[in-house]
Amino acid sequence: MNARTLFLSPRATATGYALADAARRRAMRVEALREWRVPDEWRAVEGASLYAGPLFADAVGAELGLGLLEAAPDWLARLPYELTGREIEFSTVAEARQLRRPAFVKPPNDKSFPARVYPDGSRLPGPDAVDDGTPVLVSDIVTFAVEYRLFLLDGEVRTGSRYLTDGDLDVAPLDGDPRRAEVLAFAEQLSSLDLPSAVVVDVGLLSEGSEWVVVEANSAWASGHYACDPDAALDVVLRAARPEGEFGPADRAFLRPLPEVVWD
Repeated sequence: MNARTLFLSPRATATGYALADAARRRAMRVEALREWRVPDEWRAVEGASLYAGPLFADAVGAELGLGLLEAAPDWLARLPYELTGREIEFSTVAEARQLRRPAFVKPPNDKSFPARVYPDGSRLPGPDAVDDGTPVLVSDIVTFAVEYRLFLLDGEVRTGSRYLTDGDLDVAPLDGDPRRAEVLAFAEQLSSLDLPSAVVVDVGLLSEGSEWVVVEANSAWASGHYACDPDAALDVVLRAARPEGEFGPADRAFLRPLPEVVWD
């Protein structure tokens, strides 16, 4: 039996099932947690990893002794315009509520409110629903002809998948896709950017201008795999979510802050 254990959240997903099957092929233990807490026998288990959404990861990550890699909240806003094709501002939801124009607004590394185009800032959730200081990314509105998900390990694309065409779900493996060479050529630029060693980056082709740009970065331990190879995606997940003590200096700057453990 492999010493690693992959923990899953109570919410069953297609990606969770695919990663679990890939883990079992490696003789790893797979455990689905049934509650938003870790049973005593699994607290700080050696070799833990996790696939789950951000809220559940916050609830159980520290109890499992995990470190969780994610891109810096302002990463997308710091990229040069030629890599994004749009103006992006890192702000707070309180400031974004003052917007008097349409904009795409999203929390960088959480799902505290829906990421979408808002007609103006008054349509954002109020302070009774979302704290004023919640970080947000405010972006110009663009449309993409096609979008791809890439699982990166040490800056290298380990697996990829198309997931949207003209805004509609259109899932297919990157291997065999007619734009594969273009996607991989653009992805070569990602290795020089300020990213953790294991991460997911979405890239897209702008509908106007035919430019390849970065859509966003996502945590590998919380990202759907679409048609990505699950074994290769698991490699990235296991690097991105593992015992906190295993991370070296370069990755420690990208560890998600987790709530303190309060033992019963």
